Amino acid sequence: MEQQFISQWEKCRELAAQAGVRVRPVTAEEAMKTAHRILSGSRTSDGFAALAQIGHLEWSLEALAVDKRFTGLFSDEEANEALARLMEAGFYKI
Repeated sequence: MEQQFISQWEKCRELAAQAGVRVRPVTAEEAMKTAHRILSGSRTSDGFAALAQIGHLEWSLEALAVDKRFTGLFSDEEANEALARLMEAGFYKI
């Protein structure tokens, strides 16, 4: 599941870059550590605001973290933080 997540995150970063959104590269070796650090902090992932502006938050780390395929990789706190960020940006509506 971890390798699937890393691969999907890379695809999302590539799509974002093709759409003109600047995102920092993340090596496969550092991907999970980076994802956990971002979701445990108070800052959104690279390009989150720009992805929101172009209507593609589905390419964000936050969206991947709440994707049912990958929820087992993240703590409840990390998933809740990701969902809160997405909801605040209007991506998920209750």
